[in-house]
Amino acid sequence: MSIKEFERTDDLFSLCGLNCGLCAYRLQGGCNGCFKDSSCAAVCRMAPCSVKHGNLQYCYECSEYPCEKYDGFDSYDTLVLHRNQRKDMQKAKEIGIEAYRAEQREKIKILNRFLRDYDDGSKQVFLCLAVNMLEVNDLNHILEKAESATASMSLPEKTIFLENEIRSFARDNNISLYLKN
Repeated sequence: MSIKEFERTDDLFSLCGLNCGLCAYRLQGGCNGCFKDSSCAAVCRMAPCSVKHGNLQYCYECSEYPCEKYDGFDSYDTLVLHRNQRKDMQKAKEIGIEAYRAEQREKIKILNRFLRDYDDGSKQVFLCLAVNMLEVNDLNHILEKAESATASMSLPEKTIFLENEIRSFARDNNISLYLKN
């Protein structure tokens, strides 16, 4: 099987379960997604496996999932959040990929809003991580609170306010907002 046979159509959710639309590495231009013409697909250990099993779009479609290729995946992060891969794959499988992608599109809208209106240029990685880790309803609640509380604030003040709100929510809900390396 050749990587030349590898085909992908989803640019929001990777073959192995990464949320591409919420990825700081991708936003910074470091990744074009897992398409056959990208540098990521060339080094991906999942792409040849996908081809071997009929060009699956998501690993969860495979009868062998989860396989040994996933051993240790969730034990580290890079600029890419790995810790939710299995959880997110399971959610996509349970609710269906279209519903999962709709949720991701909502998260992307929220992330874009955070980056546009509340980031002084120093919080992109943190905001990508937070949006990955929190649920849409919780993110919308935080956004509503920020909108009403920060109307007269400067951008640096808005940045601090939003980060504090997100960290407070995460702490109260036992959610770690630190990359594991």
